[in-house]
Order: sequence, then C-alpha cells, then structure tokens
Amino acid sequence: MSVRTEEAIEFLTKSYAELGIDVAELEKRVGVVQQEITQKGTYLHTMEELVIGAKMAWRNSNRCIGRLFWDRIQVVDAREAKTVSEIRDALFEHIEKATNGGQIRPFITIFKPGSDGPRIWNHQLIRYAGYASEHGVIGDPASVSFTQVCEKLGWRGARGEFDILPLVIQENADAVPNVIEIPPEIVLEVPIAHPEFPSIAELGLRWYAVPIISEMKLEIGGITYQAAPFNGWYMETEIGARNFADQGRYNKLAAVAEKLGLNTKRLDSLWKDRALVELNVAVLDSYHKAKVQIVDHHTAARQFGQFETNEQAAGREVTGEWAWLIPPVSPATTHMFHQRYPNKILKPNFFYQDALFKRAEIMPVKRGGCPFH
Repeated sequence: MSVRTEEAIEFLTKSYAELGIDVAELEKRVGVVQQEITQKGTYLHTMEELVIGAKMAWRNSNRCIGRLFWDRIQVVDAREAKTVSEIRDALFEHIEKATNGGQIRPFITIFKPGSDGPRIWNHQLIRYAGYASEHGVIGDPASVSFTQVCEKLGWRGARGEFDILPLVIQENADAVPNVIEIPPEIVLEVPIAHPEFPSIAELGLRWYAVPIISEMKLEIGGITYQAAPFNGWYMETEIGARNFADQGRYNKLAAVAEKLGLNTKRLDSLWKDRALVELNVAVLDSYHKAKVQIVDHHTAARQFGQFETNEQAAGREVTGEWAWLIPPVSPATTHMFHQRYPNKILKPNFFYQDALFKRAEIMPVKRGGCPFH
C-alpha cells in the first residue's frame, strides 16, 4: 500500500517547523520524499524525523494523562533488526534500559515498518499469565486467551498467580511466530504491602515495575510501524484500582476488605471505597520503598494541567478522551473531571491493530529458548 504524499508532506511541514528547520531545507526534503514515493511507493524517515514523530505521537495520545513528558522519550532505531534473535535482543535491551533499576525511563523501540517488518503478539512486553480452571481463573483473567495460545505454541506456565508470559515474535507477515522466555533477572517486580495493615502482605500480591505497550502500531507521516513498543511509568491507580480491583482482572477488593476488617455485608458501609483507597496506598508505599518510580493520580492530574498550559502556550489545541483521562479513584478531585476535551485524532499517533494471536491455531511455530539459560 503506497504512502499518501499529502500525509508525508503534512508531517514534514509540521515537524520541521517545530524543529526550527528553515523552509529551504523543508522544500529540499519534500522533493526527495516525493521522488521516493513516486519510485518506491514509500520513503525512509531520517533519524531526526523518527524521533520527532515518536514524540509527537505521544503528545497526540488522547488517552494518556502523562503527556507532560512527551519530549523526553528516548527513541531507539531498530529498523535494521531483521532476525528473531536481533528483535529479541532489542526487546530485552528495551526492558533493561526502561527499567533502569527502578528509575523508569520512557523508551520506544521502533522496528522496520510495513508488512515486511516484525509483529509482537503480546499486549505488553511484560504481563502475567492467566489460566482457566474448574475453580476459576488463576492469574490474570485478561491474559487467558493469550496464555492459551502461548501454551498451544509450546510454552508451559507454572500455574501461579504471577507467571511472566513469554514474548511471541513474528519476523514478518509470512513468518511463523517464535516463543521466547524473558530472562527473569531483567524483570523487576514489586511485592505489595501496606504501611499500616501488615495483613495485606499475606495476599501475596506483586506487580512489575514498567508497563511496555507492544500491541499498538505507530503511524508517522503515512508510514506504519507495526512493532514500536513504548513505555512511560505507572500511575498507581492502573495497578491498585484496575489490575488488582477490577472484577474482570484480579478482583481482590473483597480479600483486601477482609484483611482490613471491613463490613462487606452492607454496601452502605462503603467497604469497596475504603478497600480501594487502601489498596492504592499499598501500591504507592510498596513502589516507593522498592525505589521504583510511580506517580499518584493527584500528581499526574497536576502534571496534565501543566501539559495543557504548555500546549496552549505553543498554540496547540489540547485533545483528550475524557473517560480515560480522569482517574478511577476520586476523579472529581481532579480538574479534568470538570471540563471536556475534543477527542480529535491527530497524527502522528498510536493505533490499535488486529491481535495476531487469534490466528495461532492455524500457524506453525518455532520455539525460541531464552539465550541466558
């Protein structure tokens, strides 16, 4: 599928203006790009274009409350990575550099674009498995389907609540998927305890340090990068109010309430609210004690307010998806709750794409072992 010349020129015009590159250079570059598209149907981004494009994509992500830091993301050009081992090594390096011993750094690793480029089947590079059993789901219910696919491809989990899933990498559209274990020594996890209620630690909860989204595609100037995993750092409600508390996830609110000695027989005791707040307190305190970077939802809201101020000063409209921007705990205490944002989709940006693992039943497989073992 050929790149639309108009989309490429629009990106170049916007990005070169932001970079302060003069009009003569822009015109020269546009001429080169037009010629490439005419001859090949596409063009190659320069490193400078790749970097500003990735940064703009984060800035344009309507669902993200953490966009104040859009210009701090570090861009890794992995477009030359072609083999599974090269792709694997780049992903392992991303995990290590992003984790940074707990001082999380925003990273994006961008692989070869188009159908000739790789696909990563995982929702996030690091995520816990979910196993369907006659007694209910063991682990993360959101991962049940993907876990089943991983096991059909040859992986075997330990049937625990917090088993790290393997990576599933496909070199290109015609290649078979490769299942690769992540070395446990590069995955930083945080055990969850409460500063005032020691019994919460008895639940054995833990979570990984850094969320690295890997299922979305990145679109820059008409070019689609199907594999471009990226990360920021966690806001505590993502873990405490969603991953642990949602009924469709770990569903731990009742267990937490029991540890707190709350009356769960009456809804008007507000036991759910109280358990939810204390669960988020536990997540924040645990990450702080483990020296793993995390942000609370009040600080994140204030940071988003600064992002709004910065964007207005730059003459750019602040777009957003309200239902995603407001935190799931005490949303009315944030300024975003009391205003609305145009949910206008700007490019460059990240977009969801079809989950390839749903086709795994009809595809052959190569099994890739962990090179560290």
